[in-house]
Amino acid sequence: MDTSTSNLLEVVSGGTETRSSRAFIDKILHAVRLHLGMDVAFVSRFRNDERVFTHVDSVSSGPLKQGDVMPLDDGYCSRITRGELPELIADTSMISGAQALPETANVPIGAHIGVPICLENGRLYGTFCCFSYKPDLTLSERDLEIVRVFAELIADKIDSELTLTDKLDEKEARIRRIIAANQPIVFYQPIYSLDDMRITGWESLSRFRCEPVRSPDVWFQEAAEVGLGKVLELCAIRTALKGLTLLPANTYVSFNCSAETMLDGELMHLLDPVPLDRVVLEITEHDVVADYEAIVKALAPLRKRGMRLAIDDAGAGYSSLQHILELDPDLIKLDMSLVREIDKDSRRRALASALIAFARETNTFIVAEGVETPEELAALRALGADKGQGNLLSRAVNLEEACQLPRRSFQGGQTFR
Repeated sequence: MDTSTSNLLEVVSGGTETRSSRAFIDKILHAVRLHLGMDVAFVSRFRNDERVFTHVDSVSSGPLKQGDVMPLDDGYCSRITRGELPELIADTSMISGAQALPETANVPIGAHIGVPICLENGRLYGTFCCFSYKPDLTLSERDLEIVRVFAELIADKIDSELTLTDKLDEKEARIRRIIAANQPIVFYQPIYSLDDMRITGWESLSRFRCEPVRSPDVWFQEAAEVGLGKVLELCAIRTALKGLTLLPANTYVSFNCSAETMLDGELMHLLDPVPLDRVVLEITEHDVVADYEAIVKALAPLRKRGMRLAIDDAGAGYSSLQHILELDPDLIKLDMSLVREIDKDSRRRALASALIAFARETNTFIVAEGVETPEELAALRALGADKGQGNLLSRAVNLEEACQLPRRSFQGGQTFR
């Protein structure tokens, strides 16, 4: 590699790991065009019988702009890839094939360098070209080699972008398939009053019975990556709400809802016919809230009609504490990491006690999640927690089983399985 090519590589390669593919290719075009002293540089993509100008760099307002579409056979590009025109033309007036093209005179094009862009699988993507309005007899094979080197760099970037696009397309297709298959299904985990062990509510939990087998959080994360997070979340909420018609009228159903979905008008439409005094919306520690004021405003009409708001995963991180202060919830759910072995760990007891004291001062209920042992249950009762859920009390069950549970009573550590 000669010095000039090496210097150009240094100019365009710095920071490529964090630069977008589009910005990187644009920088290549600009650097190469200036280095060669030419007027226009572009990347064209071949699409059926058209060429699409995906990237354009030019002096002032050139004859091309990004997004232009022209017939494939009208210009230099396809002829260069077929070997009908040389890749380096220092003076188009000396090449009869170039002179025969209308754009040579119309643009005009006095000098032209163009090379194919071939992807890793051997497919011809298009061309990387530069041209000047006037002939340039100083252009040499060294200049052509520079364009070839950077055409390979452009091909690498396009390959990476297409691979990413293909993966996203696969993910989107997978999410659309599970939505079409009426996934997720919903299980209900009962929430007990710790005073009398009466079931007062149900947390709806999404489950996916489809391939590939993986946890619900992975499915929801993948849906978010392809812009279908709200759609999948609303599917889960819609299914969970069906339980309200069959579960006891004196119990509520809670479900997770992201901040993004809370701001979506579709949620309001979905909840419009629902008795909202039986609905609890849960926002988790992991939800990023960019605008608390917007959330408060969006939920105000629903809360006025009786809907309650819960902060999930309290004690698991900073965000849940900020959610508590900013959103004025009706319920605070202690994260299972805080509940685990709370009977043996004084630090867990101290933090839970502080949250319970805060709840009392603010007329908020405490729900302890992940209760697994009689000792944990006893410790939570002693601290004054209001409600609890977990496998000690009952595992999550389908709707039919859930309708049977309120007919049973909890007997000192008996587990319903």
